[in-house]
Amino acid sequence: MLKSFLGGIHPKDSKAYSSEKSIEIPPLPSTVIIPMSQHIGAPCVPVVKVGDKVKKGQVIGQSDAFMHSPIHSSISGEVIKVEDMPHTSLVKCLSVVIKNDGLDEWAEGIPMQRDWDKLETQEIKDIIKGAGIVGMGGATFPTHIKLSPSPDKKIDTFILNAAECEPYLTADYRMMLEYADRIVTGVKILMKTLGVTKGFVGIENNKPKAVEVMKEAFKGTSIEVVALPTKYPQGAEKMLIKVLTDREVPQGGLPMDVGVVVQNVGTAVAVCDAVVNGIPLIERVTTVSGDAIKEPKNLLLRIGTTFKDAIDYCGGYEKTPKKIIMGGPMMGFAQFTTDVPVIKGVSGILALSKDKVNTGEEYNCIRCGRCVEACPMGLVPSMLSILGERHKFQEAKEEYGLLNCIECGSCVYTCPAKRNIVQYIRYSKALNAAQAQKK
Repeated sequence: MLKSFLGGIHPKDSKAYSSEKSIEIPPLPSTVIIPMSQHIGAPCVPVVKVGDKVKKGQVIGQSDAFMHSPIHSSISGEVIKVEDMPHTSLVKCLSVVIKNDGLDEWAEGIPMQRDWDKLETQEIKDIIKGAGIVGMGGATFPTHIKLSPSPDKKIDTFILNAAECEPYLTADYRMMLEYADRIVTGVKILMKTLGVTKGFVGIENNKPKAVEVMKEAFKGTSIEVVALPTKYPQGAEKMLIKVLTDREVPQGGLPMDVGVVVQNVGTAVAVCDAVVNGIPLIERVTTVSGDAIKEPKNLLLRIGTTFKDAIDYCGGYEKTPKKIIMGGPMMGFAQFTTDVPVIKGVSGILALSKDKVNTGEEYNCIRCGRCVEACPMGLVPSMLSILGERHKFQEAKEEYGLLNCIECGSCVYTCPAKRNIVQYIRYSKALNAAQAQKK
């Protein structure tokens, strides 16, 4: 019997807007905006300048830092700007703007054909690194680093995170239905790289078609496809590991501390494309949805396509949007403009009307304890929000486990006082990080 995890909530999944919409490929945009920061770690430095001609798949951003992932051009054309531009989570970021020449030409040597089964482990890691692959579920951790645990971390289990527990998002779901062969190949490559034979595919049981397709696709392998009870945040790594293996990642620890590596569906597809065909990460499947979108869709978008271009392709707005969100409504980031570009971690673009947005007045905490019951990490979110409000970030860290918060938003969802708990927590984390950097 599957173990469950502490807390959690059951928000309306709202996936019907786009779950039956096949992945579409829109026309290429006239220009793309490609930020040099699309991953956890050091941003890249542009290796092109205004006036340069570039081709699809060509490296345009690189870094010498350990924690980084190279960035490639998603179209062929001319570099017309290298300057700060709007970004989904950094306000502005140094970006390379490329004008489309309409030719969509590949850089030399791309694509190619490789027999991945004959490649050595280090060769595969080098290919994944060179392709700029990061966690596609939104965390954007460089994949080659995740596949290189220290020698004292003995990995024995691989998990493909196919839960997609965020409301509205259906990109992973559609990939499971339409890209099954590439997912299987990507998982096999990842497991070979880690040197493991035991694997799981975790899918919430509100996606029976995906469960059926994946079970058929992985038939005859050592990988078990598991239908998980639907409960948010089932797709968080630590929750997924608890449910599938009954192992608990220690506070402040990582999945590799309990012998597990978790990768997202989109990451597996990108790994297949890179290792088998030499194609770098220049596009991703993104859900464009919400009650304010005229025709919700799942789109295969080139990196650098603006939110505006994606929304326009979906017919524009059905209603006046109150909020535009990058990602899902629980953990996503509200945007100040639709001129921001799709980057590697953008799994969704949501446009929500005032009917779907919590716009009520925030009150003082009433000590009801609902946030404590909902927290999957066993924290006291009410105290973290109060300490954040009072700028007592050190106390929040040392006495209330601030850094263990995964910012899932379960506390905010259940709060009758409509407190912006996660916002206070993010603020406290930022102050702690600034203090640590200063020291």
